[in-house]
Amino acid sequence: MRCASSSTPYSAGRADVDLSQYGALCVAVSREHLSACNHLRLEWERKPASAEPVGGIFRAVHTIKGMAATMGYARVADLAHRMETLLDHLRRGTRAPGDDVLQLLFRSTDQLEKAIDLAVAGREREADVTALGVELDHASARLGGAGPAAPRPTPGPQPIPTAALTPAAPRPEPARVAVEPPAGRLVQIRLRAEAPLKGGRALLVLRRAQSLGAVTQVSPPPTAFESDVFDGVFSFQLDSASAVEEIERRLRAAGDVEAISVAAPEAAPALDAASAEAARSRHIRVDLRRLDSLMDLIGELVTARGRLNQLAAERRDPGVDDVAIQVSRLSSDLQAEIIQARMTPVWQVFDRYPRLVRDLARQLDKQVALRIEGKEIELDRAILDELGDPLVHLLRNAVDHGIELPAERRRAGKSPEGQLVLSAVRERASVAISITDDGRGIDRPKILEKAKREGVVDAHVDALSDDQLLRVIARPGFSTAQAVTNVSGRGVGIDVAMTRIRALGGTIEIHSDVGKGTTFVLRLPVTLAIVRALVASVGEERYALPLTYVAETVEFGSAPMTMVEGREAMVLRNRVVPLVHLRDLLGTSATAAPPPPRRPVVVLEMGERRTGVVVDGMLGQHEIVVKAFEAPQGTLPVFSGATIMGDGVPALILDAGGLV
Repeated sequence: MRCASSSTPYSAGRADVDLSQYGALCVAVSREHLSACNHLRLEWERKPASAEPVGGIFRAVHTIKGMAATMGYARVADLAHRMETLLDHLRRGTRAPGDDVLQLLFRSTDQLEKAIDLAVAGREREADVTALGVELDHASARLGGAGPAAPRPTPGPQPIPTAALTPAAPRPEPARVAVEPPAGRLVQIRLRAEAPLKGGRALLVLRRAQSLGAVTQVSPPPTAFESDVFDGVFSFQLDSASAVEEIERRLRAAGDVEAISVAAPEAAPALDAASAEAARSRHIRVDLRRLDSLMDLIGELVTARGRLNQLAAERRDPGVDDVAIQVSRLSSDLQAEIIQARMTPVWQVFDRYPRLVRDLARQLDKQVALRIEGKEIELDRAILDELGDPLVHLLRNAVDHGIELPAERRRAGKSPEGQLVLSAVRERASVAISITDDGRGIDRPKILEKAKREGVVDAHVDALSDDQLLRVIARPGFSTAQAVTNVSGRGVGIDVAMTRIRALGGTIEIHSDVGKGTTFVLRLPVTLAIVRALVASVGEERYALPLTYVAETVEFGSAPMTMVEGREAMVLRNRVVPLVHLRDLLGTSATAAPPPPRRPVVVLEMGERRTGVVVDGMLGQHEIVVKAFEAPQGTLPVFSGATIMGDGVPALILDAGGLV
């Protein structure tokens, strides 16, 4: 239902919408376009004669300029305008851009991102774009024989007119009224569905209408433009003697106007319901904090649901059972929808890495091509946000230590350009992310020698397995680099990555062959907040094991037993599975009652590794809410969190990565 219209004249000074509220949205949309700029520039660098990349970059920068002008960010708009001028010369010219021009555009994109962040934070004056602007002007003059093609935006609080923010195919316009309508006309506006900052854009339309005459009866009122549900459809009365064509031209200049209807009040062809519905976007931007709050609430609901189910089982009342079943079903559906709303495709993180790899390769005088696979795989936003730093460390490690210099690769019979693959695949209830290079591989004898020298491994060890290799190179401060540089040498990269991934409930594996390359595999749960777990008992305590890593359960003693490197193990279908007795590991054997004669073994599987965890009993599968767990100093590193069971008693969640 549309808000009631206002009959009082619209006043820009009195009813202005605060554009600062759109700052976060401006940053988000700008970063999407800047990411596109980086990708297109990398493509342009590989194919200088191609016309498509420069056209895409031009449109992205034009969009950013329009948003900056809408928000009143004069310096951002000025820098974007100068970039746009240079790009316009490049797309109209016949010569391929030189390396100096490409580097200038890369630097300009970086500075544009910094300027946007400063402007949104209210510190735009700190954005020094003058020197870069002069370089852009000189480059434009060399290519086009003149300076900027159009006047630059004048700094000031008032937005400047811009073209449509988002490039789109031409759309059919509604039929115009041929006869000049009388004064006091109803003007109806529909903004493009994909237009960012709809509220700010609607405000600009009203300001332009004011320059034509008195504006009254704005519906919905300008204050409603601030709402998240504002769909870009609004109307107002305009008292102007200007021609219809002139009114349409002036209002369309505000940008992102898809349809305009200008008519006398009695003859106004209202935008029909179908058109209004089509104009509404099926997607909206939601503050992540709201999703976090919803997840916290659904977590409490899951805990209460567990308590209700337990009470229903104890009372055996058919009426209570029916209510418990209905509540369980509804809360499960709600939980699934909220988790799905938090799922985000990994490309939102992966897309920043081609530029990182390109810059690092140039710095090290190497040639590296990054290929990304599985961009559509989804992860919980909370996990994805924490994944950025580990991947940066591993990619930098691959480019610096893995990929050889072109001359060395030629001597080894390889292509001078190294191949780096970042991929994501879904594995049951987890996601595996791998970073693979075709470089020199890890020199295990060299690692072993340094590890022995530093006392990291025993002197009698002759070779390092993949697991031992990972444990050695992940030690804080361990590095084989001859010197410390701004890229590597401090021995913190693998350590940081492993610590962060373990904190997310995931694991890291490594596979390396000398002369062929190295692969790091990160396995992560799809979501952290609510997981399905197998609850087991040890003595009087209960522990939860995420089902993501549970392969099967067998009875202790039902399979042949053996010893492997001093550890008890069982032979399960011709495969040796080392055992961990949870009683002995946690030190409860001396205080708890004797273990039952028949005990289950929970077989955990992570990639190629398997471990059997011997427990006293199993209490079934439960959906648990994962809570952060600050382990006291000295606690074994085998716990990843805690949860509240249905009876209100807490239970610790075992870290599969610490047991396997």
